[in-house]
Amino acid sequence: MTAETLNTLPRDEAEAQLRNCCAAETWVEGMLEGLPYRDKSALITQSRDLWPKLTEQDWLQAFSAHPKIGDIDSLRAKYASTRAMASGEQAGARQAPEDILQRLKAGNDAYQEKFGFIFIVCATGKSAGEMLELLEARLTQTRAQEIATAAAEQAKITELRLEKLL
Repeated sequence: MTAETLNTLPRDEAEAQLRNCCAAETWVEGMLEGLPYRDKSALITQSRDLWPKLTEQDWLQAFSAHPKIGDIDSLRAKYASTRAMASGEQAGARQAPEDILQRLKAGNDAYQEKFGFIFIVCATGKSAGEMLELLEARLTQTRAQEIATAAAEQAKITELRLEKLL
C-alpha cells in the first residue's frame, strides 16, 4: 500500500488499516482527519504529532489491544487481525525456552497487578531474555513512570506498523 492508496480507501477501510497500527480511537480519528497524506513521511509526522496529545485513557486503549509478551494463547487471540503486519514483533518470545516463558508469564501477571495494564515493549528484534530483563527492571518504576515508558514504547510500535502498512 502507498499513501496514495490509503488516501483513496473508503473511510471504514482506511480506519481499519490504521486501527491495525494503533487501537486508540483518538489516534485513529486524528490520523483520518489528516487525510490525504502526500507520502509516508507525512503519515509518520502526523502520528508523531498526535501521540503526545493523547490522554492516559487513549494510551490504555492502545495497550489493551496487545497480546501479553510471551503468552502464546494471548498472541494467538490478539494477533488474529494484525498477524501479517505484526508477524515478527514477538518472534523472540515464540522461540523462547519454557522456563523463560514461565518467568515472562509471572512477570506479566505481577506487572498487570501493579500497574493495571499489560507490559508494553517494542519487542521487534529483542530476545525473550531481553524482554524479561526489561519487564523486571520496569517493575521497579512508579505507575506514572511506567505509563510514560509504555506510551513511548507504544509510539515506537505504532510507527513500525505504519512503516509496514506503507
